Amino acid sequence: MKELEKTKRISIASTLFILAVLIGLLTYKRPKHTYATNTQKTLKKITNNNFLVTLENINNADYIPIDVRSPNEFEKGHLENAINIHTPEILSETNSAFFKELKASNKTAILYGDNPQEANVPFMFLYQLGYDNIKLLTITNNYSQNKLISKNCYIEKPENDIRTFINESVKKSNVKVTPKKTIQPAKKIITVQKKKKKIPEGGC
Repeated sequence: MKELEKTKRISIASTLFILAVLIGLLTYKRPKHTYATNTQKTLKKITNNNFLVTLENINNADYIPIDVRSPNEFEKGHLENAINIHTPEILSETNSAFFKELKASNKTAILYGDNPQEANVPFMFLYQLGYDNIKLLTITNNYSQNKLISKNCYIEKPENDIRTFINESVKKSNVKVTPKKTIQPAKKIITVQKKKKKIPEGGC
């Protein structure tokens, strides 16, 4: 009788486990955004100046200027034909569909902000997600009498190979450093002279 009850409990437990696994599989949703490019390839990309565009070269039918600043900044002034996609909203469903459409139509998104550094974050996100049709506009934006003034800015091209730099850093980190022996200074011995006992004076 006890063995029968034990068997029933095991079968119920196994059935519940199988149901839990099935529910988990049925309700599992794949993440909306997955990285398509690893860090190494991204580093190679950002050390190449092919993804940089100057203000003179932006007048291209295949280029779509994307202003990553806030809507308030965008309303103050923006480049002609620019579309405002604020950085925090860059991965929303609507914007993801927009970037997919751009890639399918062989259009290039030109990201810009008040300076190239401001557009670096959305550039890195989009590139690692597989959008290789994006470039950075090398400009700085300022205002003069409530009018937007955009100027080209120079970005220094890294001369050293970043891969070599990383490999050298890894080698240095793997080198075992033997701790130096600390030599303690010799203790100075101070001799204290004993006081001589005075001979008692006087007599009988």
